[in-house]
Amino acid sequence: MASSTPPARKGQAPSQLSRDAFGERFRQSFSDPLFDGHRDAMQRIELVAWEAYDKGRKSPVTRKAGPGFADPDYDLSVEWRETRDRLIQAQKRWQDKATPSRVLVVCGSPRNDGTCPGEISKTFRLSQMAIDIVKGAGMEPDFLDLSLLTSEYGRRIHPCKGCVSTAMPLCHWPCSCYPNHSLDQVDDWMAEIYERWVSAHGVMLFTPVHWYQVPSVLKLMIDRLVCADGGNPDPTSTGGKRPDKAKALELQGWSYPKHLAGRVYGVVVHGDVAGIEGVRRALSDWLDWMGFIDAGARARLDRFVGYYEPYATSHEALDRDEAVQEEARNAARAVVDAVRELREGRLSMPDRQLKDPRPK
Repeated sequence: MASSTPPARKGQAPSQLSRDAFGERFRQSFSDPLFDGHRDAMQRIELVAWEAYDKGRKSPVTRKAGPGFADPDYDLSVEWRETRDRLIQAQKRWQDKATPSRVLVVCGSPRNDGTCPGEISKTFRLSQMAIDIVKGAGMEPDFLDLSLLTSEYGRRIHPCKGCVSTAMPLCHWPCSCYPNHSLDQVDDWMAEIYERWVSAHGVMLFTPVHWYQVPSVLKLMIDRLVCADGGNPDPTSTGGKRPDKAKALELQGWSYPKHLAGRVYGVVVHGDVAGIEGVRRALSDWLDWMGFIDAGARARLDRFVGYYEPYATSHEALDRDEAVQEEARNAARAVVDAVRELREGRLSMPDRQLKDPRPK
């Protein structure tokens, strides 16, 4: 590494779990008495899990990267490679004018009637109104319901580990932090979600306000999309997760590729007391930063539903508020029109030829 490359700072990571501590934590997932008759089998599985943890078997199935990578001899995760290959094909479909136009509609509420709240969310209802508009326009809606994280067995989005803050090239596109088999950080939904974002010509985000912020299910996805903005498509160039290589590569000059740029977006935010403008602004700023194209003022909506009224009657408040329902449909209509103009080459992007003097 060049002598000017700063070293990675160390000293925060906890010590590895002891064998007993690991076993206690492992068995917590199987505390239901239904497992009591299978303790011998569980002990054998625990031994295998301990060995994977103890030896740090993050990516147990690999193959040589081969041509097209900075280090063809690098042992690349097969799971990561499969996700990356799907994204390449999705990008080709996105660029093919013969393919149907697709709008990704994201429901950012954690509520649904299949889990503890016992009731559907208003966010879900508003997103369904948008889907009807997309279908009516002859486009393909792709509904991403993030409430499945709270209600579906094994469904998870693991948190972002912040690789980008060490050096941008350490943040790989798609994310290579997961799966990590040694830490049981597997079955990461983002491997599928990345492909759905790449495939979309337009994206609509529907979300409530939780404590002046987006809900945690939506924030998990947003954070994990950081690799789409400047991420490194070649993990072999950084030797996997080697901070020294990533720092040196960034300091040589990094292009910060915007892997999702050129797609259209709309945002619909609703709340009942406060925070709607801040959330709408934050989401719009985030998508602008990633190179998305807003579909106009009517596609960036923030509204109160049942302002300071009881939560128990919030659905009835939405029933009465036919104006906000129509505004949500108008947001979808604006996105549909913008997608149509985008694909026909008529969408005005006055600043697209301007070079960013300080990309990041």
